[in-house]
This record gives sequence, structure tokens and C-alpha cells, in this order.
Amino acid sequence: MKPSTLGRLAVAGGRTDVLRMSLTAGSSVLAAVVLLAAATVVAVPELGTSDQGSEAWNDYASPLIAEPGLRPGVVITLLLLAVPVLFLAGQSIRFGSPARDRRLAAMRLAGATPGQAVLIAATETAVASLLGSIVGTAVFLVLQQSLNARNGDGLLYLPSDQLPSVVSFLLVLLLVPVLAGLIGAFLLRRVIITPLGVVRRTRSKAPRLWPGVLILVGIFAPIVIRPLGEWLGHTSGGIGGRLVVLVGFAVVLLAVAGVVIGTGWISYTAGRLLHRFGRRPAALLAGRRLMADPWNGSRTMSALLAALVVGGGVVGYRIYMTTQFAANDAANRLNGTEDGYGDGTDFYLNSVDLIRIAVFAGIVVAAAGIMVAVAEGIVSRRRTNASLVAAGVPRKVLGESLAWQTFAPLVPAVLVALTVGISLLRGIATEASAGGGTTCDGTQAQCADPDSPLWKTYREVTLQVPVPFGDLAVLGGGALVLMLLAVGVGLIFLRRSTELDELRIV
Repeated sequence: MKPSTLGRLAVAGGRTDVLRMSLTAGSSVLAAVVLLAAATVVAVPELGTSDQGSEAWNDYASPLIAEPGLRPGVVITLLLLAVPVLFLAGQSIRFGSPARDRRLAAMRLAGATPGQAVLIAATETAVASLLGSIVGTAVFLVLQQSLNARNGDGLLYLPSDQLPSVVSFLLVLLLVPVLAGLIGAFLLRRVIITPLGVVRRTRSKAPRLWPGVLILVGIFAPIVIRPLGEWLGHTSGGIGGRLVVLVGFAVVLLAVAGVVIGTGWISYTAGRLLHRFGRRPAALLAGRRLMADPWNGSRTMSALLAALVVGGGVVGYRIYMTTQFAANDAANRLNGTEDGYGDGTDFYLNSVDLIRIAVFAGIVVAAAGIMVAVAEGIVSRRRTNASLVAAGVPRKVLGESLAWQTFAPLVPAVLVALTVGISLLRGIATEASAGGGTTCDGTQAQCADPDSPLWKTYREVTLQVPVPFGDLAVLGGGALVLMLLAVGVGLIFLRRSTELDELRIV
């Protein structure tokens, strides 16, 4: 097949195909901007010599950019932010897949081979991603020239004076389309494109129970981790206590895996509960749909839950840091010392806040992916929805069913994700201590007597680390508000997809 023919066939299609390509291009714009931002941080040069120390780091206001040893953390954070963007791209590629599969089947009927049909679909995705990466590069350059503000000392807030290398630009321009094309081909692995139609291999079995077991164990493990660790620490000289803490931390990590991987099980279980206890038509319809296809949107929901788990852990770590700083200040006042962090606590808190911003951005991107999944589900079932409306089912019932279908698995999943995230730290650190110990201001001979007045005892201050219910509520509530917006967008699609004209679509 000639490249020109391949290109024309790849971009041909109806309004659904155009919308899918637009969504794919939009996700590629985000991916290109994030990757180029990471490449910009990598491009910041090593200023000065090792003898100059921090005097050579005075070009940037943020120590995270100025200090070479902290830049890898910023790069890793940006690369992790690209993960939900890739999930969004994968969900965008799936948008309107039934119509695309029928178009590919028509090409098979016209003489295309199965390999050519898959190549056409992958090329469609790659072309949209290439356009998106080009636009993303332009957006990045505009942002780089716009975000060049300086503080009162003339230091840049962001490394807007640096540009990634030419190799980095080319890698981003090529990497995003190649990854998108591979994802598009991978998503067709369950589709058999034949000249007479499309056969889609779907999962018919219910999700397995083991993710739920991991989740339950991870939720209740922190309740027994610390008491058991303290008891073994007193009875076995500390070795058993440390072992229990390590095992408990591993159990919580398994619970994280259960939350991220077990989205299908969460949706299926929510559907069973709705089907069992629901009394209204909307709840019953949502329950049956969740049980019939619990995997719909599971990838983007996994990205959202992963971001919430990380967000819960970051919130827990920040409240632990603030408690530790407060304990240090209290111990210094009590003992008349100046130990601890002094006035340098803002650096640590600002670093954690940067991670919180990245987590929030990841939640927004994951919510956009779920919005695409909701719209894709409505578009793929538009004949069914139109048939229900034609049979007398009110559109209001279908809208309520969409809300049930979205929030029934999501609300408990958000609670579980936040609980598991905060348990990452609460299982091993529920209090912060500072001070304590003894010192002797004398010679070795003078300090040999333990009753010498030269010995000074410092009092220890221990503060309980509170549970940050407010921050967790803001994090979870923000995710649910974004999901409410996603449902609102879905209702717009639902209104158009229940017109009687949709019954004519084959």
C-alpha cells in the first residue's frame, strides 16, 4: 500500500472519527509539553565549579531547579505526570471504536488484508499524535517565552532561559506518535477484522476476587502493624519490630496494587450491590451495565486512583513534616537550644507542595480520561439508548443511570485509595519526637562520673501526628467534583445519542 493511500484511508471517516483524532491530538499536546518540560530541566547546565558551592546556583529562585542534586527529582515528577497523560491517550484512541471497526471491516471487504487494516488504524493514531506533538512543541515554546518572570532579586522562577537540545525535540516529536501508534495497534489485539464484520473478543468472566482481598488487607493492616511492631520490638531487641514494619509496609504496597489493578473488581462489586439492593430503574440499569462490562474505562480509573493513592501519601507526609517541625520548635523552647531546621522549613514544605501540584494535575488528566470513557460508552451504545427512549424510557432515567454507573464504583474507590495512601505513612509513623538525650560539657575524666553536674539532660517532646481529614476531603472532593463535570459532559452526549435518528445507524 502506498504511503499516500495509507494516509488518505487513515484520516477518512465520519464525525466520530474526527472527534477521536482530535482527542488523541489533544492528549499528545499534553504529553509533548510535559516531556519537553522534563527535557528543559535536564538541559539546565552545571553552573560554576564545585569550590563555589551554592554561590554558583543563583540563577534560579527555586532550589529545586538551582541545585543540581535536586533536579532529578523534578524530572522524575514530570515523567510520572506523563503516565496519566498516556492513559488519556489510550482512552482517546478507544473513542468511537465500534464505528472505526466497521470502517476497517468495509476496507477488508474491499480487499485489504488484516495487517493492512491494523496498519490503517495505527497510522490514524500516529498521524493525530504527530499533529498533536507539533502543536505541543509550539505551545511549549510560547509558554517558555511567556513564563519568564523574575523575583525581586532578579532570579528566574522557572528555567525559561534554557531550551532542550535538538535531539530532545526530535525524540519528543517522534516518541509520542510512535507510542500512540503502538498503543492503537495493541488495543486492536482483541478485535478480529473480517470482510463481513467485526468480531470483538471480550472478557466474559467476572473479575477475580484477589484484588479485593489485597485492598481489605491493606486497609486493616495499619491497625495492627504498629502495636505488633512495638510489642516485638520490646521482646526481640528491635529486630522483630523492624521486620513487622517492613512486612506491613509491603502489605500496604500490595493494597496499592489491588486498588490500581482491581478497578474491574470494584466496578463489578458495585454493580452487584446496585442490582441486589437497587429499587429504582436507573440504579438497576446501572448495576446491570456495570456487571456486563466492568472493564469500561478501567485504565483511566486506575490512573485516577493511583494519583489519589500518591496524593494521600503526600498529604500524610506533609502533616508528618509539619508535626516534626512543631516538635523541634517545642523542644528548642523547652531546652533552650537551637537544633533542628531553624528557618529552613519552607524549602521542605514547598518541595512537597510541588508534588501535590503534580498530583492534582495528574488527577485532572485522569478525570479527563474518564470523561472520554463516559462519552465513548454513550456513543458506542447510542442505538441501545435510542431504542430505550423509543420504547418509553425517559431520558431522565438514562441520565440518572449514567450518574449511578459513574459514582457507584468511584465513591468507594476514592475512599479506599485515600485510605491506602494515608496508610503508607500512618502504619509506621503516628508520632513525631524531638529533643531528648544527654550531653556533658567537660573533659573525658570529668564526664566519667555519671552524677557529675556537667551532665545535662534534654527533655524530649513527642507530638501525635493528626490525621489530615481536611486535606483528604479536599483531595477526594476535588476528584468527585471533576467526575461530576465528566458526567455533565456525558449528559450532553446522551441527549444527542438518544435521538430517534440514531436507530438508523447500523
